[in-house]
This record gives sequence, structure tokens and C-alpha cells, in this order.
Amino acid sequence: MSLITGFEHIVRENEPLAPFTRLHIGGVAEYFAEPTTKEELVALVKRFAENGLPVRLMGAGTNLLIHTQGIPGLVLHLSAPAFGQIDVRDNTITAGGGARLSHFVATAVREGLTGPQHLVGITGTIGGALHANTSAVGFDIGSWVQSAEVLNRSGELVTHEKENMSFSYRQSSLSELAILSATFQFDSESAEALTKQMQKLWIVRRAAQPASDIRAAYVFKDHGGDTASRLIEQAGLKGTRVGEVEICDRDPNFFIAHEGATADDFIRLIDLVKTRVQDQQEIELQTAIGIW
Repeated sequence: MSLITGFEHIVRENEPLAPFTRLHIGGVAEYFAEPTTKEELVALVKRFAENGLPVRLMGAGTNLLIHTQGIPGLVLHLSAPAFGQIDVRDNTITAGGGARLSHFVATAVREGLTGPQHLVGITGTIGGALHANTSAVGFDIGSWVQSAEVLNRSGELVTHEKENMSFSYRQSSLSELAILSATFQFDSESAEALTKQMQKLWIVRRAAQPASDIRAAYVFKDHGGDTASRLIEQAGLKGTRVGEVEICDRDPNFFIAHEGATADDFIRLIDLVKTRVQDQQEIELQTAIGIW
């Protein structure tokens, strides 16, 4: 029996990963799967776990750098509708891990639920946002979570309640393979007022960041009370380029991948920035971008 026997309809071999990322950089996945149901996902993860092969989960690929040599084992992509549902009941929202953060924000604002409007303009999925505890202007997604259903690397489903989860700056205790769904609770406010607030925040954020059609990634975590953008600018690195990867003028914490850019270009520029900031300001920057 082949490793993927019974899963031929959802598993592809040697699948190019670059098209699934905003940077459009990366080699192939040895196996790539887009399960259509939770049952398929669980069975597939168990199959690979039993055979001792690594399994990774790819979200929206908006802040992910993949090495050119590719990825061994299985890469999962939860793009099916079953993983992207968003349901509202009173002051709570239950969202699938594959749901787009932008849809989650729009739903909350439309329903008059305050908080998510602060995350407008941030790309990614609910699962990715929870894993990294996505935040903006002092608001983080983890502060609204009541429970989360996750899938561990053995293929077991586990539900975490609020008291069993912890969230801090750009990280969370949700370290399992996949976050399948989460329930959030909010306070109510006028949908009209929230819409106006969201629109203002969107205008400011759009003006400060690269356009969505540009191949760019947010690279470093902020440090202490200072932003990574300001630290990079103070180091005189705005516009610095290595190969076909360049530091954005608009926001230096975004690196832009031009045509022909490679993962090696990107990593060399990351190392250059870390070294320069460390040497000049004695601060060790930590990466926010995922690197496979």
C-alpha cells in the first residue's frame, strides 16, 4: 500500500509551494494535501505520523519564506470551505482556522462586535493569527478567545478552554499542528461607529505598508517599546538591497521580493539587518516571518 492510498483525491506529490505564498519563493512539497473535511485531515495526519514523516501546516502564506530546496514530508493547506466557516451567535463568533482574518474582521464590524476592527488590513488566517497572537495598536486577537479546537501532530483532536491558554506579544501557547476553530467573545457597539473606525484605520495602515499585490513580508518583531521599523531606519538600512530582495522605504520592517528573488537573498538580508542593529544599538531583533 502506498503512503497516500485512499487519499489520492486530496494529495499531490512534488507540488510547487511558491504560488501559495505572498513572496512567491520556495521549492516543492514532497506531499501536498488539501483535505475537504475534518475526518480526512485527521486520518491523513495519523497516516503520516504512523510512518514517522514530518507534517507542516500552511496558512495563507502571507508571512512565510520557503527554502528553494523544498519541504520533505507533508504540507497541509486548509483551503476547503469546511475549515473557513464563520458563525455569529449573540456576542460570540466561532471561526474556522482557515477563515481569512479579513472576513473575520468584516463580520465582527457588521454585527456590531467591537475589537476586531483594530486588525483591519492585516493578512492571514484565523489559525495563523492565533498561533502568532496577531496584534495592532495595543489590541491582540488572543484577548478575545474563549476556546480553541486544535489537532496535534499525532492526529488527536483537543479542545483548549480560555483558562488553559496563554497569549503574549506575537506568541501563544497554541503550538499544536493546526488550530481548527476558535470561539471569541466581544462587547457590542454601533456597527456604524465601528465601520467608520475601521475605515480610518484601514486608510492609515494602507498608506504605511506595501500594496497587497507587492511581494512583501513583515520580517521582525518589535523590541521592547520600540518598533522594528524604527530600529532598522535608525541603523541607516532603508532601501538596502541584497540580490533581488529590498528593504521597503515606506515601512523598513517589510522586505520586498523582486522578480528573481531567492530565499538565500532574503535570509542574507535578514542576517545583515540583525547584525547591523546589534552592532549599532545592542539590540537582538527576533524574526516574525516564518522560515521553512
